[in-house]
Amino acid sequence: MRAATWTGVNEVSVETVPDPQILNDHDVILRVRRTTTCGSDLHLLGGYIPFMRAGDVLGHEFMGEVVEVGKGVRERKVGDRVVVNSFIACGHCWYCRQELYSLCDNGNPNPGITEALWGQSPGGCFGYSHAMGGWAGSHAEYIRVPYADVGAFVVPEGVSDERALFASDAVSTGWMGADLAGTKPGDVVAVWGAGGVGQMAARAAVLLGAERVYVIDRLPERLAQVREHVGAEVIDYSSTDVLAELREVTGGRGPDVCIEAVGMEAHSSGIQGAYDQVKQQLRLQTDRPSAVREAILACRKGGSVFVLGVFALMVDKFPLGAMMNKGLTVRGAQVHGQRYMPRILDHMARGELTTEHLATHVMPLEDAARGYQLFKDKADGCVRSVFVP
Repeated sequence: MRAATWTGVNEVSVETVPDPQILNDHDVILRVRRTTTCGSDLHLLGGYIPFMRAGDVLGHEFMGEVVEVGKGVRERKVGDRVVVNSFIACGHCWYCRQELYSLCDNGNPNPGITEALWGQSPGGCFGYSHAMGGWAGSHAEYIRVPYADVGAFVVPEGVSDERALFASDAVSTGWMGADLAGTKPGDVVAVWGAGGVGQMAARAAVLLGAERVYVIDRLPERLAQVREHVGAEVIDYSSTDVLAELREVTGGRGPDVCIEAVGMEAHSSGIQGAYDQVKQQLRLQTDRPSAVREAILACRKGGSVFVLGVFALMVDKFPLGAMMNKGLTVRGAQVHGQRYMPRILDHMARGELTTEHLATHVMPLEDAARGYQLFKDKADGCVRSVFVP
């Protein structure tokens, strides 16, 4: 079959790779119908997560049609149109029973790397390096899906492939951030980043009853999408003082909930941005935390900060004093998508949650290298490149 593989730093190639096979009774084989780039993929391409090998198949956000099932699969059948969560969870371990699916004890068959880095290993993720299990990714014609009864969800009739696709990661990640940050009716919520995850975190906050939601970014096409499709207000950080503006619109108090949806390659202007860039390139820190810093400084006293962007290891100049003295609750997680996807698909079926606008560039899988370049450069208004195998 054909698949988009990682062939070196900032290099993607479409090659012929072996077809996936059923290896476990609880596997299914999926014919991929749609798969999309994600901002966290850029960390792999850029070499910031140095556990890729040449030939690894990329991609972790996808949907498709079941074409083969293992003999232990009970809930899925050949012909089902399903969307699959990006994190792999068994459904039976202690963490899965607590609905902490991305922390599954059995989803990562190669836990040694992350145990050495972080003390314990999270679960596995499709197409996200050998640190996260070495699973083949979704930028391919077919993919093996383990624990299919737990991670694959039937798409309701009337929900388009493009809409269902983003339930796999962008929507479920964004929804988790808004939920676990404690968003409640009447809250003021600020979201850093207007990519797919940031937009969906903002939309989730709206649906959870937040009174006002602000999304912070600098790219006009993304800010326009927020206004038109998300129902939130926008702040262009390149033309204003974000902290001052958030204080002004909240009567000097600050947002109740701040959600960081940018990650380890955060862009910022001025001396702080230059400082973080140099430190990261010299490997004196592994991640650029400018958006996290700003979220902590912006949040009201006693408020909540949730980190959705992917970080690898160490950051510099973390405002620990602000976090402690302001009494903030700071959380983070990879996506516990299996907890949220049934509700998300219901919202999608009712037309309350739309995502087709995120698929700004739909193209054949053969054009994966071009799609990643557009996505990385944010060229031609690209928010997400979607591949159709």
